[in-house]
Amino acid sequence: MVNMRPFTEFEQENLKFLINHNVRFTQVEVTPTGLSKGILDSTAPMRAYFLEEGVHDYSEQLQGQEFKQMRNAIILTADSQCITQVSFYRPNTKKGDPRMWIYKLGSHTEGNDIHVLFYFANNLYSINITRIDIEKCYNSVIITPLKEVLMEINKIGNTVSEELLGKFRSASGQWFESEILADTGIGRTIESFLGISMNSDKTPDYKGIELKSHRERNSSKKNVLFTQTPDWDISALKSGREIVAKYGYLTDEGKLTYQNTVQCSPPNSQLLFLNVNYLDDLLEIQAMRKQKEDIAVWRLVKLHNRLLTKHHETFWIEVENKINDGKEYFRYKRIEHTKNPNTGQFDVLLEQNLITVDLLLCRPSGNGDTYSFKIKKKGMPLLFPESILYDI
Repeated sequence: MVNMRPFTEFEQENLKFLINHNVRFTQVEVTPTGLSKGILDSTAPMRAYFLEEGVHDYSEQLQGQEFKQMRNAIILTADSQCITQVSFYRPNTKKGDPRMWIYKLGSHTEGNDIHVLFYFANNLYSINITRIDIEKCYNSVIITPLKEVLMEINKIGNTVSEELLGKFRSASGQWFESEILADTGIGRTIESFLGISMNSDKTPDYKGIELKSHRERNSSKKNVLFTQTPDWDISALKSGREIVAKYGYLTDEGKLTYQNTVQCSPPNSQLLFLNVNYLDDLLEIQAMRKQKEDIAVWRLVKLHNRLLTKHHETFWIEVENKINDGKEYFRYKRIEHTKNPNTGQFDVLLEQNLITVDLLLCRPSGNGDTYSFKIKKKGMPLLFPESILYDI
């Protein structure tokens, strides 16, 4: 699949406006070939968005035109809307690469235009961000379908954060007993308090808002951004076990494991380090032995999309804790409310060691392998430029 062309400054302003108004979206470039054939590739970010929003799951779709699936769609223009449909299918050829097409789109685009796609109220919406000045339409005195939809989404988004903040403030000063005496105990207790299940998947916790909790701590500690397994299909080693077999060490109990942090510089105690490879758009784990050794890689675009999905909007909850009779108790102290991480800063913060990766592989505890991306507190305002602090 062909990578999307770089955004123009005009398109970037449109994207920023949508993000700041609580619109979660994916985007697609309508190539001249796709426009002439009425076919668009569903890229990995698009497929992830469709799955997360409940629009379509390509993994459950069989190949062939007879298994094509249709959903309602609306193309928004500067002053009107076009009610239509979108098709999702996998052809019999080319290994069934996921495809999609919005009918009547050809009347509202030119080759190489970029459209944002977002799902709302059982419709997949499309806006041509190459041609339409979204902010101008939104601020116009003229009421249009585009303005109405975006205003409703923005209103709902603000309502959720206000609702969530209200729940925490209703428990101001109240001490909670942690469900378990462990690092994850506070997170579990908070999610029980909010009536949601413990979340280990890739989607946000509370109606689109991610929850991250931590005890009071100094600025040298780190916040967990997300976990992400390397892209083994393009990695030199093909699993955590292979990494442990080559670079691991024995515990006091004689078990082979690997638990250490990797950063860009300097190499860690096993001489492993990170490298941001801009030429190939990869984040690499390498070893500095007699010669440089490749270990594993992540595609940077996947890490950027993971960050945007997990932290579109986040409550970073700080608690005050105490231990009584072997039990932990805590109460809410403050919340940092962030939105819209700057993916352009992600790679820079990796290079500056403000974002690091904890490798927890073949742990004696039996827990699965974890590749945990963490950020130092002083890196937070660089990655999350829009944040608000609430005292509880």
